[in-house]
Amino acid sequence: MKALKWFGRATLAALTLAGLASCGHVSLQTPARPDSTATPAPVASVSPAADELAATPTLLRGKSKWVAAPWSELPGFEADALFEAWNAFLKSCERPGPTFAPLCSEIRRLSLGDAATQRAWLQDRLQPYRVEALQDIGTDGLLTAYFEPEIEARRLPDPVFAVPLYQPPVGLKPGKAWFSRRDIDTLPEPQTALRGREIVYLADPVQAMMLQIQGSGRIRVTEPDGAQRLVRLAYAGHNGQPYQSIGRWLIDQGELRDASWPGIHAWITQHPQQLTELLWRNPRVVFFREEALGDFDAGFGPRGAQGVPLTPGRSIAVDPDSIPYGTPVWLASKGNSITLERLVLAQDTGSAITGALRADYFVGWGAQAGELAGRLKQSLRLWVLWPKSPR
Repeated sequence: MKALKWFGRATLAALTLAGLASCGHVSLQTPARPDSTATPAPVASVSPAADELAATPTLLRGKSKWVAAPWSELPGFEADALFEAWNAFLKSCERPGPTFAPLCSEIRRLSLGDAATQRAWLQDRLQPYRVEALQDIGTDGLLTAYFEPEIEARRLPDPVFAVPLYQPPVGLKPGKAWFSRRDIDTLPEPQTALRGREIVYLADPVQAMMLQIQGSGRIRVTEPDGAQRLVRLAYAGHNGQPYQSIGRWLIDQGELRDASWPGIHAWITQHPQQLTELLWRNPRVVFFREEALGDFDAGFGPRGAQGVPLTPGRSIAVDPDSIPYGTPVWLASKGNSITLERLVLAQDTGSAITGALRADYFVGWGAQAGELAGRLKQSLRLWVLWPKSPR
């Protein structure tokens, strides 16, 4: 999408309430490091003196305050496998903002360098700023995660695969309310408008809603001739209706304590006659477009709000009023699910990602990624790495 406004995608903190994930473990997928025998000459590391650091002005941006910090404050900085992050850095340079565009030729050159060279360049060219909220100084932020589902589908409906996913209807206007989910299921006018706009058919209506919440998915579609293809369905718009969590509704009704993906499915198994009514509780419907997914593209996620493909384990969604797209960010988070101390790139946003110390971590695709995303909700510290003023 032009800017992946995942209006339908909640973070997995919200998705836990929506009941669309479960627990488990995932090994984060990362593209392989390119082989090369050409290594640029190392860049001399420069550490500002304490008085110089103290003289660096604090920057205000949106709901955040950036406070200059020494590199030694970044936990795990000497241990990170920076070449993994460089893949995301290169992606951001495909659509850089004005602040980082002048550095992109150096960033591309350093993709051939080793970690020591990359680390020295970061220290020489960028200044860490600790991200703080304008209020509640000293408190940690919140890290959640999101993923790209992998789902089986059919090109044509059959008795099992009967839940359609649609292209946007002709005449859909952004920002204007269109028919609700209930209307689409019951009224002839929206059904006529969507006739012929079907892309694929899924077997599970709750899985279809999960895909709409995430905003993108990898679809293994079986064609009429039996051939299978892996494609991506990317966000293309929504019906202008408000998002409502079906998991939250079940909790509020006293029906569930565990509004997880297995918990909601278990409830539906016990109350199949109430499935349609449950789905209607969320009036928002997301529409998609189909994209080819070749071998190279399959190594990356969907395009984020910056307009570049997301890198598993190295892309985050942020509040762009606090951290601009394309900014390298040092992320530190420890919890029961995972410990993270690494360089990431701010390349996406989400409707639930607001404020200075808030990030959604892109963990990849498939069931294992979904399990991690479903349980990850822990404290967060962030440092933006911002270009130094010319000396």
